[in-house]
This record gives sequence, C-alpha cells and structure tokens, in this order.
Amino acid sequence: MQRSSFPWIWVGVAAILLFFPGTAWHLLVDVLGGLTLLLLLLPLMAAGVGVLAWQLIRRRSRTCANCGTTSFGSELCPACGDLLVIETPDQVQTDDLQGLDAANVTINVEAVDVEPSMEERPSA
Repeated sequence: MQRSSFPWIWVGVAAILLFFPGTAWHLLVDVLGGLTLLLLLLPLMAAGVGVLAWQLIRRRSRTCANCGTTSFGSELCPACGDLLVIETPDQVQTDDLQGLDAANVTINVEAVDVEPSMEERPSA
C-alpha cells in the first residue's frame, strides 16, 4: 500500500517557517496569538454579557404580593389576577413616613454607656 506524501508537505512548510523566519512566520505567530487571546477572553466576555442580561431580567420582573408568582411585563398577575406593583427600596422606606411633617417631629435619643466606668468595674 502506497503512503501519501501530503503530511510531509505540511511538515516541510512548518520546517521552512521555523528555520527561515520572515513575514509568513510573523503572520502565523500573530494569527495564533490572536486566536489564543480570543479563546482566553471569550469566556470572560460571555460571563459579562450574562451578568448584564441577568440584571436586565431582574429589573423587569415583578413579583405578586398576593401569591408570589414572578412575571415579566404584565400589569396583572398571571396566576391570581392581582395588580402587580413595583416597589423600589426608596418607596418601601418612605411609605411609613408619608403623613409626618419633618418640621414638627422630635427624635429622642438616650445615651447608654457601652463599657462600665472605673467605679462600676469589679476590682481584681
């Protein structure tokens, strides 16, 4: 059975590029370096796109206060038909203080000693 000389042609081309570096050798090294860099950075770019997509999905999702079902982009809950309201952290904190006038409110603060004073400490 006769063997093909095709692999030996590629071995010869690689040997010429290794022993006689020139423009073709630099082009080959640049292409291989670019492919290596792409293979290393592709997972990092995919992870970044995934994080951005997750943030976008999380912002657009609404959770029903009545049954807990999460839905996207609808005003009514698909499970129970209740009205969905988006509550931001600012709204949750300020809803309790809506009826209060800041000019007429007094905050009482009591000072408490954290460490006992020298007279209250037991002697050793």
